[in-house]
Amino acid sequence: MQEPDSFDPGAAGATAGGEAEPEATRRAAGVAESSRANRGWWDRNADEYQVEHGTFLGDDRFVWGPEGLDEVEAELLGPPEELKGKDVLEIGAGAAQCSRWLTAQGARPVALDLSHRQLQHALRIGGSFPLVCADAGALPFADASFDLACSAYGALPFVADPRLVLREVRRVLRPGGRFVFSVTHPIRWAFPDEPGPEGLSVSASYFDRTPYVEQGEDGHAVYVEHHRTLGDRVRDIASAGFRLVDLVEPEWPAWNTAEWGGWSPLRGGLIPGTAIFVCERD
Repeated sequence: MQEPDSFDPGAAGATAGGEAEPEATRRAAGVAESSRANRGWWDRNADEYQVEHGTFLGDDRFVWGPEGLDEVEAELLGPPEELKGKDVLEIGAGAAQCSRWLTAQGARPVALDLSHRQLQHALRIGGSFPLVCADAGALPFADASFDLACSAYGALPFVADPRLVLREVRRVLRPGGRFVFSVTHPIRWAFPDEPGPEGLSVSASYFDRTPYVEQGEDGHAVYVEHHRTLGDRVRDIASAGFRLVDLVEPEWPAWNTAEWGGWSPLRGGLIPGTAIFVCERD
């Protein structure tokens, strides 16, 4: 069973502490099981993740995905000079690199993550903005608290019902607010998670929405990732009350020679790896 691409966790293998490798499978996984599994996965693997990806992400960059598309150039949240004074919610913040960049533009970010250990890394790096440990499907904020919201590979790929997150984000955004989020491009689920030529042939149905699950010997999930087709994502956005204003599929740049998991210049030059959805609340 091949694992789908994921910029955030991505790699099946031995768990933290040298425990036995979990079994990779495709099976149903609901809201509660997915949340519990992914909170535990991130708490156990945050240290390794920050070591592996920390240099690429930087301490105060805003990178939308493995291609390296930077918000400085993309301006998906708007021109940097217009971010000053804006209240911004970062969902699935990890070590809060994006929030640190937003602070430098004069914005007032709040960095939210499901994982306490990830937020400890945010504390280690430092910053003057609030850190909140909470589930994206139940945001602990009042209605109309933020001007903008963003999520770079955070939350949406790992929840059983992304509409819960989208509705919550819409609730806490002010009228006219924008939500921009990036996820693994849905087409990647049809291909093996391999960086070389073997990762260029379709091996699974794009239309199979069965979640990817890693589970222990007791059958309990320790990591879950959910697949939505491109059409599913668009319908989820519309049903939550957002208007989709752009869909960005970053091309792999010549300067990026990085390879990890299923991400590579070879695959990135032939098929999209990231989908960025730009949504607005009317």
